Amino acid sequence: MQRRDFIKGIVLSAATAWSHAVQAQQRDKIYRVGLLTNGALMGSTDERRKNLVSALAAQGFVEGRNLILEQRSADAQPRRLVGLVKELEAANVDVIVTFGYPPALTAKNSATGIPVVVTGAGDPVATGLVDGLAKPGGHLTGVTELSGDLSTKRLEILKDALPNLRRVAMLWNADDFGMTLRYQSAQTAAGVIGVNVQALGVREPDDFDRAFAEMHASGPTLFSW
Repeated sequence: MQRRDFIKGIVLSAATAWSHAVQAQQRDKIYRVGLLTNGALMGSTDERRKNLVSALAAQGFVEGRNLILEQRSADAQPRRLVGLVKELEAANVDVIVTFGYPPALTAKNSATGIPVVVTGAGDPVATGLVDGLAKPGGHLTGVTELSGDLSTKRLEILKDALPNLRRVAMLWNADDFGMTLRYQSAQTAAGVIGVNVQALGVREPDDFDRAFAEMHASGPTLFSW
């Protein structure tokens, strides 16, 4: 099994669109997949992990048989991500799968010669992760998303459902450029439809108390991510 076939399986799992099963040529090889997240460690019931494991199993890569998952999480401390990438390199992973923009950017800049599959990082072109969708460049690939457009559409749907809507609180990770772009798209749409936005960007766990206190002090507000 060539490495590109292995990476293809991961990309398809992230997009939930599968190709026909690829026949393995080297069934004795054990593949190592690094999972990198800025949040908490993904447990066995985490839907992202379950989908990945299920999709890879459909391609012939079975955890405990010829597949080992090496998980690393920064626990909301993005400064740890560089060290975690180095740990995955030391573990000789074949590919790194990232969840969110900060892990994707760190893996792009820090991983040496290891393919990186990006998920949940927003528009990869707008964030500068890749040069373009047709030719990403470098060692990074993955799944793009229309999160900015979707954020705008969600706000429009809220306005349709609640015609008297005047204010929406938006809470997002201000250290995540992908999430920031989603917020900016929604903020622009809010101005067009006559809705005021209470911006509540957070960076550290302790910021949540402050954000919710500000939200409560502002009076009745619809909450959105």
